[in-house]
Amino acid sequence: MFEFDDNYFMAEAYKEAKKAYLKDEVPVGAVLVHNQKIIARAHNHVEQLLDVTAHAEILCIGSGSHHLGSKYLNECAIYITLEPCAMCATALGWSQIAKIVFACRDVKKGFMSLAPQVIHPRTEIVTGVMQESCEKLIKDFFAGKRN
Repeated sequence: MFEFDDNYFMAEAYKEAKKAYLKDEVPVGAVLVHNQKIIARAHNHVEQLLDVTAHAEILCIGSGSHHLGSKYLNECAIYITLEPCAMCATALGWSQIAKIVFACRDVKKGFMSLAPQVIHPRTEIVTGVMQESCEKLIKDFFAGKRN
């Protein structure tokens, strides 16, 4: 059986981020994986829903928990194109997620600078997967906003 890797799942999250970009949302995408299968996928819907909590990670947590019938995601990994903010990281911490993989840092609002303690102590964190592509998408989005 083929084992999918971090690059494969991040590429799927990147597809979600591109959907957000096309909807004029901050281009962040996420996929939630359980037993090598994507069980939830989302991108930011903050502008569409007029909801500051409609981040890709939060939407994935809700959908994945519903799919599994559990509030805990301790057998899941989430792949996110941008470092989670403190709100999303706290939710991921409460979910006891097994693994967080994110592409690029968010030096202004990312949890690693603001609130690293909110992550569950057993959660594995991996950074830098598809970093260049995801950073370019974010930078292009905000450059377009400034023009």
